[in-house]
Amino acid sequence: MNQDQWKNKNAVITGAASGLGNALAQKLLTAGATVALFDLDKSALEQQFRNQKNCVAYSIDVTNFEEVKKAVDDFANKNSKIDILVNCAAITGKTNVKSHEVDLENFDRVMAINVRGSLNTSKAVLPYMLEQAYGRILHVASIAGKDGNAGMLAYSSSKAAVIGMAKVQGKEYAESGITVNALAPAVIKTKMVEDLPDKQVKYMTDKIPMKRCGTLDEFVGMASFIVSEENSFSTGFTYDLSGGRAVY
Repeated sequence: MNQDQWKNKNAVITGAASGLGNALAQKLLTAGATVALFDLDKSALEQQFRNQKNCVAYSIDVTNFEEVKKAVDDFANKNSKIDILVNCAAITGKTNVKSHEVDLENFDRVMAINVRGSLNTSKAVLPYMLEQAYGRILHVASIAGKDGNAGMLAYSSSKAAVIGMAKVQGKEYAESGITVNALAPAVIKTKMVEDLPDKQVKYMTDKIPMKRCGTLDEFVGMASFIVSEENSFSTGFTYDLSGGRAVY
């Protein structure tokens, strides 16, 4: 992969204060990209990226379209274009509960952040990508969106919706120079995973033939390729990062 390509790329990454979004943002910044960092926790963004140049931190709620659009417009006006969007912002919500026990308010919150958030950001950046006839959008889904994890109805449903969104958007913009794909990791070792009950993590890792969590480096490697210039003939697709759990 041509590493020089990142030096003239402008990217928006949600959930950049921690976990997957943080790791990918650090990678792209190190490679020379200019990055808009979206997260509710601006103090965490400023602490995590205090030594990095070419980045702008935005404290926003991705479920609020007006906030998202204002930040996207500001970043685009400062940098003239937006080449890449990666949606990492997500929550698991309450887990280890069966469907009849689901807290409906919690379900709605998970869907709002994981699904509406990805729609809001893509809706805001797509006009800029259409204007330049180029763009790379990656919605981070989950293996739970493919297979469904028992006890995680809200999360599994939200990630299935994200996969569906990537399929629709991939087809809608296939002739525009814009690709839209999803990535379905199994368990990646992040703080979000560490906060889950041990029983829930064991349930998920037991399903992985490699019998381990994925690493942040493995996620960054795959995500970087998906949003690279070289990945130009793949759209509407859901990439696997599951240690052999998903083979379809």
